[in-house]
Amino acid sequence: MPTTSVCIITYNSEDDIDQCLKAVMNQSIPIDRIIVIDNASTDGTAQRVRQFGKKILFIENEDNNGFAGGQNQAIAQTDADYVLVLNPDVTLGQDFLLEAVAFMESHPQVGSVSGKLVLGSDPTKMDSAGLGMRRTRQAYDLATDEPAANWSKPLEVFGVSGAAAVYRTAMIRDIQIDGQFFDEDYFAYKEDVDVAWRAQKLGWKASYVPSAGALHHRGWKQGGRRSVPLFIRRHSYQNRWFTLIKNEPISWQLLWLIPLLTFVEAAKLAYILLREPGLLGCWPVIIKMLPAMLRKRRQVNRKMKEKLS
Repeated sequence: MPTTSVCIITYNSEDDIDQCLKAVMNQSIPIDRIIVIDNASTDGTAQRVRQFGKKILFIENEDNNGFAGGQNQAIAQTDADYVLVLNPDVTLGQDFLLEAVAFMESHPQVGSVSGKLVLGSDPTKMDSAGLGMRRTRQAYDLATDEPAANWSKPLEVFGVSGAAAVYRTAMIRDIQIDGQFFDEDYFAYKEDVDVAWRAQKLGWKASYVPSAGALHHRGWKQGGRRSVPLFIRRHSYQNRWFTLIKNEPISWQLLWLIPLLTFVEAAKLAYILLREPGLLGCWPVIIKMLPAMLRKRRQVNRKMKEKLS
């Protein structure tokens, strides 16, 4: 039987972590290891996790090293065949891992699986069926707010949401850059999009498996941009540029894409100047990180060539 581990990053997650961990422990297949990394929470998260005792490998960081750094730290603690990257605000259905792993065992080219994530506030509506990518190179959650009943068939997708993503360990090792699965320069947000694009370029597929069900109790997404902290919006904006710089292929398709992207980004910049000038602080970071992102791009391209040779 293939082995699985669950990796959870917490940050002031005391309201969610009990329910999350109980659902993990109630899975219908054995779990090799449950790893919780706490990123310097200041609430009662640590006390709640400690109540589970030795069932959890619990590591408390003195500093917040972000979702990407925390997950890389957690993934390094396991050598299981499959790794479930899980947000503490997700409650898994009992057969989530069973269904996801069974699908991946029968589809060896699938390196990642997204389950059927429905809204915790209204389980009749979808939260995510994985990641899609628009022509404007804007990643988005497939099926958001659509009737859950309409998403009952497996589907190949662009990638999987980091809220509840099952990754094949062989793929994790194959697509690492500088020993990192998630790019730690992202800190948080869009790191799952970067992984999805990188995995696709290196020959791995991603799938949506509706029989793997879960509830996602996210709150800020339901309130629109005004409810999203500036810190989050900044990382999301700059990490989109990092992802484009690292992954957009240079091809004939880029000829028609450049005018489209120029128009879209000019419109975004005008909006930012008028409505969200705080986001402009991203640009010095983007410019500073450009050499590092180009270096990572070259490394991925070299891996692609090696696979083709």
